[in-house]
Amino acid sequence: MKKIQNSLYILTQGTYLAKEGETIAVRVEREVKQRFPIHNQSDILCFGNVLCSPALMGFCGERGVGLAFFSENGKFLARVQGPVSGNVLLRKAQYSLSDNEKASLARYFVVAKIFNCRSVLMRAIREYPGSVGIENLKKVASYLVTVLRGLQFEMSLESIRGNEGDAARAYFSVFDYLITTQKNNFSFHERSRRPPMDNVNALLSFTYTLLAHDTVSALEGVGLDPAVGYLHAIRPGRPSLALDLMEEFRPMLADRLVLNLINRRQINKEGFIRTESGAVIMDEKTRKELIKNYQERKKDEIIHPFLGEEITLGLLPHIQAMLLARYLRGDLDVYPPFRWK
Repeated sequence: MKKIQNSLYILTQGTYLAKEGETIAVRVEREVKQRFPIHNQSDILCFGNVLCSPALMGFCGERGVGLAFFSENGKFLARVQGPVSGNVLLRKAQYSLSDNEKASLARYFVVAKIFNCRSVLMRAIREYPGSVGIENLKKVASYLVTVLRGLQFEMSLESIRGNEGDAARAYFSVFDYLITTQKNNFSFHERSRRPPMDNVNALLSFTYTLLAHDTVSALEGVGLDPAVGYLHAIRPGRPSLALDLMEEFRPMLADRLVLNLINRRQINKEGFIRTESGAVIMDEKTRKELIKNYQERKKDEIIHPFLGEEITLGLLPHIQAMLLARYLRGDLDVYPPFRWK
């Protein structure tokens, strides 16, 4: 079983990262604040004005440590990568799927996403049976069952995307009812992505960025190309397969985390800034709190429904990437998407 390693998040503006022997030296104003052994790290994520020495970039490439750069608000900018590894026959199989096979894989991803979205709603219904909006939650949960039944049958890729869009709109139409505290400062009306226009969307977008990065790393780890997907259209610079696969994890790893942070008052309105354009960004303290809780969430353990083994949530992208690779190689007749109960 793969061992989950650490991800190093650099949020302090003006930080300079350098190679010192077998360690990553973190310097602020020319003073070394910390050193991290390279063998303990799987990824380094740099947000905002963070610089890296060429020696460290090459070192990360040699050791297979991911090095990625984002804007201060979490928009992906670039990724430094060493020599491409992986089985060329596996990538050839990934690229050569027929249209019917692409639609089948896309359907698996969408079914898992909708199933897991419904699980989020059903958990809220059980935990808060007398809360405001409970009937709306039940109606949407019932609607999602109807969509899932329709997805049991083969259909075109465009129809699958249409079903996914309808289910997502229904899910987010009741998302505000899942927020039970700090309603004046954390109300949710609709999903806004680029840029996020309110506090909740800022949290969701940043968390999705972290999850997408983890999923890219998981796919690269088994030798798949993160850019060539089946549900999301292929575009330059877009990790389409990572976006496909992470649909399975968004509800439990991202949405539930954001809801917990708000409902448990672990974050507050003072941690958000509205820019002149109307976009909302988080301050450094709030980003650190989110990342800390994201890392802790990844340590939680579950029984994987297909493998029947106890794993940490942080291993989910790696497990599903492995199962996807097995399916593409022909070792599995059907790809088993992750369904959270």
